[in-house]
This record gives sequence, C-alpha cells and structure tokens, in this order.
Amino acid sequence: MSRKISIAIVLIALAGFLGFGAWTVLLKPSDLPPEGFARGNGRIEADLIDISPRLAGRVAEIRVREGDLVQSGDVLAVMDTAELRAQLARSDAAVASAKAGVGVAAAHVVEARARLALAQSEQTRAETLTERNVGSLQDRDIRRTETQVAEAGLTAAEATQYAQERAVEAEAASRTEIAARIEDATLYASGAARVLYRLAQPGEVLGSGGKILTLVSLEDVYMEFFLPASEAPRVRIGDEARIVADIVPDIAIPATVVFVSPQAQFTPKQVETLTERENLMFRVRVRIPPELVASRINQVKTGVRGLAWVRLVQADGSLPEWPAGLTPPLATVSLAAPAMLTKP
Repeated sequence: MSRKISIAIVLIALAGFLGFGAWTVLLKPSDLPPEGFARGNGRIEADLIDISPRLAGRVAEIRVREGDLVQSGDVLAVMDTAELRAQLARSDAAVASAKAGVGVAAAHVVEARARLALAQSEQTRAETLTERNVGSLQDRDIRRTETQVAEAGLTAAEATQYAQERAVEAEAASRTEIAARIEDATLYASGAARVLYRLAQPGEVLGSGGKILTLVSLEDVYMEFFLPASEAPRVRIGDEARIVADIVPDIAIPATVVFVSPQAQFTPKQVETLTERENLMFRVRVRIPPELVASRINQVKTGVRGLAWVRLVQADGSLPEWPAGLTPPLATVSLAAPAMLTKP
C-alpha cells in the first residue's frame, strides 16, 4: 500500500513539473520587447572631470565641498601665488627698465644723426674748397672719413634702439607668461557639475597635474547599452529614445541617440557559426536632453541602472509609435515628481 502511495506522489510531482514547464514555454507572457523596438540594460552615467593645477605648488584654498553643485565660472580652488607675484613684480621692473633703455637708445640715434649731418656739411665745404684750389686734399680726406664714421655711428645707434625695443617685447612676454601662471592658479568650473571627491586640503603641496577635486559633469548625462548586430543597423543617430530607471519604473525619461558604434564588440577571433555571429554587439549611447537635466539639476545623480529603449527603422523607413508604457515622456511630468532621482 505504501508503495502505491509513493508511486502516486512521484507521478503527481512529475505531472506538476511537466505542467509548469509547459506553462513556462507555451503560456507565460513573453518578455521580449514589442515588434519594432529594442532595449538594453545600462546605467545613467556622466563624465568625470579631474581638477588639477597646471604647475606644481601649494594649495591656498578650496572653496567647495563634496556634494556641492557648481556652475560654469565658479571658483573651485586657488593655488598659492606668493612666489609668482614676486616674479611678476621683478618682471614689471624689467619691462620699465627696458622701456627706459629704448629712450636712451632713441636719444643716441638723434645724436648720431646730428653728428652725421655736421660731418656731411663739413665734407661738402671741404670738397668745395678743394675744387677752388683753396683747401687741401688732406683736409678733404679727413672730412670724408669723419662722414663715414658718423654714418657708422648712426647705424650702430639705430641697431641698439632696435635691440632695446625687442628687449622690451621680450620682457613683456615674460611678464605675460608669469601673469598667465598666476591666472592658472585659480581653478574654475567649466560647466555644471557636482563635486564627487575632494582629494586635497589647503596647505598641501601638489605636483603638476596633482588632483584636487573630481567632478561629475552634468552637461552630458547619458546611458550606454549594447544591441546585437541584427538590431544596431536599424538605429539612427538623432532618433528619439527612452530611459526607464529601475527606481522609477513608471516614468519614461526622454533621450536622444547620440552614438552608435561603427565597430562590433565582443567579436570572436574566428566567426564560423551563426551562433557566434549573433554574439556580435554594438555599443549605443542615448543622451538625456541638457535642458531637462538643468531643470532638475538638484535631483540628478548617476549610477542607477535601468533600461534604454530605442525604435527600429522599418523596411519603409518609418518608425513605430511609442507604446503606452513609454509615453508620455518625462517632459510632461511634474517637477515635484521624483523623476531623475538616482542612487549614487
């Protein structure tokens, strides 16, 4: 009797297993995207920006903390410039001295021209007297020599003035370089971003390129995912896309396709079978509109996972309509909604 019960239990269990398998294969709703659509897993990302001094030096102050939101032009940190300002003062003095040298050289040019004019006048007088047999040939030759000497003196004076003027330019260029270094000592934000890491403290000495801060840029918020070779060629740059974050699955965030890789990834060394060819994947990037990010700047964070949806171009070149679950886009959602909130 017990044996019959055991057999019955085994048969019931086997029937249940087969029934579940049949339901899974035949009756369970498909998890595939609708016809004409493709999707891929990814996470909301943004580029990281390292804030570093161009030259080695001591950190004078850091004006932001981790988590702060910064905008273009905000001062992030300032390097110590005491030594550079001393060099700037010395350069200012050098420029002034060089300009004074130009004045002296110009005066020498005027003096040399006056001497040349006098020498030429004396030579003309001596030439006239010699022609009249009144003056001596020796006196004429002396006047000619004095004229030549005066011409050489004028040439030297003009060369000295030219060199002094170039010296002013050189000193001014040196001053400009030092002033640029002082300007580079103040580090600014290049765009909207949030401070992710503060890697140094005031008083620390950093080498050239040493990191002070790491920012998360909020000017280009995007999601990257992969599509198989059968779908990627049907996605066009500039087409609309949707992002559905895991933490807000009932909200579709509008996006735009900004990149489709021209080269497949995960490519096997030798593609021989159809299965291997199906493993070829193309990287796709969809970008959230900057104006949408700006309108919710205090809600935007990066790192959350979700799904990116794109429409596939049909044979006639048309695109299917977005299904109800992916419309309306986020642009119609109230600003008070927790849209775009993501886990770090």
